[in-house]
Amino acid sequence: MSYDVAVIGAGIQGVGVAQAAAAAGYSVVIFEKNAPASGTSCKSSKLIHGGLRYLESGQFKLVYECLNERKLLLKNAPDLVELKPFFIPVYKDTSRSALKIQIGLNMYKALTGFDKSGQFKKIPRSDWSALDGLNTNQLKAVFQYWDAQTDDAKLTKAVLRSAQTLGAELFCPAEIVSCEQENKSWNITFNREGGDSHLTAKVVVNASGPWVNGVLNRINPDFEKNPVDLVKGSHIVVPEKTHGGIYYLEAPLDKRAVFVMPWEEQTMIGTTEKAFNGDPDDVQASDEEISYLLETASFYFPKFSQYNKNNLTNSFAGLRVLPGGGDNAFSKARDTIIHEDKLNSPGLISLYGGKLTAYRATAQQVLDKILPSLPSRTAVADTKDLPLS
Repeated sequence: MSYDVAVIGAGIQGVGVAQAAAAAGYSVVIFEKNAPASGTSCKSSKLIHGGLRYLESGQFKLVYECLNERKLLLKNAPDLVELKPFFIPVYKDTSRSALKIQIGLNMYKALTGFDKSGQFKKIPRSDWSALDGLNTNQLKAVFQYWDAQTDDAKLTKAVLRSAQTLGAELFCPAEIVSCEQENKSWNITFNREGGDSHLTAKVVVNASGPWVNGVLNRINPDFEKNPVDLVKGSHIVVPEKTHGGIYYLEAPLDKRAVFVMPWEEQTMIGTTEKAFNGDPDDVQASDEEISYLLETASFYFPKFSQYNKNNLTNSFAGLRVLPGGGDNAFSKARDTIIHEDKLNSPGLISLYGGKLTAYRATAQQVLDKILPSLPSRTAVADTKDLPLS
């Protein structure tokens, strides 16, 4: 069997690349060792958003890109991606003043192109009682703006189905054993149904998320690896629903952003940012993180003080892949790193990190990089217009 493009990993980034390559007319195969959307792509905060907080660290290009992709997803996946009201409460001791938040929301609005989804307002004091029992002690202001929510696993599977409709093939479960480059092509050995199988591809895209460098250890010739930090983001789910919308809160302990949001008739609270050094297959929310999230939620909503680690509906954790180095997780760039080693391993791309919201834009960037290694094909679709359901 021979393909134009082989994609390793059926998370949102991998299936996004598969969809883009198949839409461009290429033959595509996807390898997934467990199940589609079984890793980080089912353990996010479920948000399709520009990333308001990234304005604070100057990541304007990323925010603009994500807001544009949000607009496309609202159009192409209306039953999977829905605008929701977001609320930002400002207290006497909140680290960001009401003026600073208003400036940020105005910038956010401008980056949407002054679209109606970029509108925001200040909630009058007379309406604070409708905000799910939000603590009003020393509350100075509440802002409401719009962003979107999705089911990350369902969205990933919808993109996968779109890629398959365009001709992409999925091998699952199938784990890469080795990739050997020979005569401008890649010989791929993979384990499937208890035995090894073989195929060739002109290009390999390693979209295996936190396993990215582990996969590179199975590739010959050696591929230059990027140093990375794995950062764990944990969430909890409590059996009580918030009705007003999604609350964008500041954790009292360390001033980090934490969301409290309705989720399947319950409430999801997250996320954390903890360095992770273990096996990505074994990641889970720690007792410390669960306590941190419950304390944050209870500070703003006293009704959540009845919950502890023993009466939660669920807890889960995923891993972000961030550039290695000494900076704290908040200040590190969240752009996807599309890494290639043209000298030693032409035709091989590795993806480091990536935003759920911007998966389609990232896939188009990957496609642009692999085109020189591929034959000419006739495009059959444009991912900007493909419906997802």
